[in-house]
Amino acid sequence: MSCLPFPSFVDQIPVDASNKRAALSASGSCRIAPLTCAPEFEKEFEDIFNKNKEQALVDSMEGDISKDEKKKLKKKYMKQGVAMATTYLTKSLQLDVSVVNVQIVLDAKMIVETDGCLSACFLDAGCTAIVIDGKNLEAMDAAKIPKERIVASFPGVDDTNQEDVTSALQLSSTISVPVSSLEEAETILSYIPEQSDKVIFELSNADTSSATTELVAAVAKKCKDHKGKIALVDPCATTLGTNYAACMRTDRPDGLYTTVVCARNNEALGLVYSSVASIIAAFECGRGVYWSRSRGGLWRKGDTSGHYQTLHRMDVDCDGDALRVMVTQRGNPPCFCHLFTYTCWGHANGLRHLEKTMNERLESAPEGSYTKRLFDDPQLLRDKLVEEAQELSEAETKEEVAGELADVLYFAMARAAKAGVSMDDAIAVLDARTRKVTRRKGNSKAFRIEAGDKILDNVLDNRMKK
Repeated sequence: MSCLPFPSFVDQIPVDASNKRAALSASGSCRIAPLTCAPEFEKEFEDIFNKNKEQALVDSMEGDISKDEKKKLKKKYMKQGVAMATTYLTKSLQLDVSVVNVQIVLDAKMIVETDGCLSACFLDAGCTAIVIDGKNLEAMDAAKIPKERIVASFPGVDDTNQEDVTSALQLSSTISVPVSSLEEAETILSYIPEQSDKVIFELSNADTSSATTELVAAVAKKCKDHKGKIALVDPCATTLGTNYAACMRTDRPDGLYTTVVCARNNEALGLVYSSVASIIAAFECGRGVYWSRSRGGLWRKGDTSGHYQTLHRMDVDCDGDALRVMVTQRGNPPCFCHLFTYTCWGHANGLRHLEKTMNERLESAPEGSYTKRLFDDPQLLRDKLVEEAQELSEAETKEEVAGELADVLYFAMARAAKAGVSMDDAIAVLDARTRKVTRRKGNSKAFRIEAGDKILDNVLDNRMKK
């Protein structure tokens, strides 16, 4: 896997479409320093900190409050904090934490004051890792999160030695250090011989000069196979795109990169080609932008057809010579192909075909359509969801489980279509949940089981009456 540069937002807000910085995080990762990169949302961040501080102080409450009441109060504050952090990341900073790996820099004092609650809060809200002062072992320990989710940050090569790194890697799995030369990068790499440990090299004042691109490419070569990454501090789209491409390779005479365009679930939509210019343009506008070989210029998908794409993420394959662009295909209906099919390989099947059919039925259904009947009768749809879920829970053979699962998916997709929810929306939720560190016990809820039993009893009564 290629080592690709990503933006580190220190003094610039992550998303700024007016300045052609609509989707820099689509490089796959980003780092945010909330106290400096988004001063207009500083109060919002402070509120999140204070809510987590409230949660941390519950156990020290005195007076007439039981252990069970404290437990419920901590859970309440935890949920409120995660909801606030989620809004901060996805609404205020406009980051898609379900698909982009977001690192957030947290002040060591804040982590200690919240007894680690602040760290868990932002991971539960979708962040991939917490960046902590690498020399503050107390804060890394107080974070109380898996070491794989901690990045130990150091101020520079001159202020970092083997002992510092070794100590930090006891509590983290990645270190982050600013460098200005390949020699400095090699020095840091010599401190972390274990294959499982990783490093992030931070480059300030990066630009599009050959000196920068050659350094980035050289560091990337040293850090292949997941060993490390490169963070460019506050880059513009041109700087990020140029250095991103510097870490790729192509054997094509025209210098283009073979590109597979995919949906959020990695379903291939089509094969196109990208150039350095198209990569930069995509970062600038947040849309699918490619290189048209026939026209010899940029191809902003949808400018003519209306079937534009929202850009989520770019990735390079293991050999560094092919690009994958993850998008949400837009249009009515969403079509990538010029033949008006969702993919360039013809009509979709499976769940994607079912979703398309559901949306068509929602707009215009033939007479006698059962799907239309479900849309028009919320109680029937609810009853069928409960009924089919119960039948799935009681299915025994492989064939029975497959059949009942298909039924549940059909009615679930009907419910989703009626609510305007797409498969990609559900996939985003599933992906975001994988980032959480706080887990619920997952016990069954008696009141839900009771409500389901009442629905099934009513269904049975109605059938008997008929």
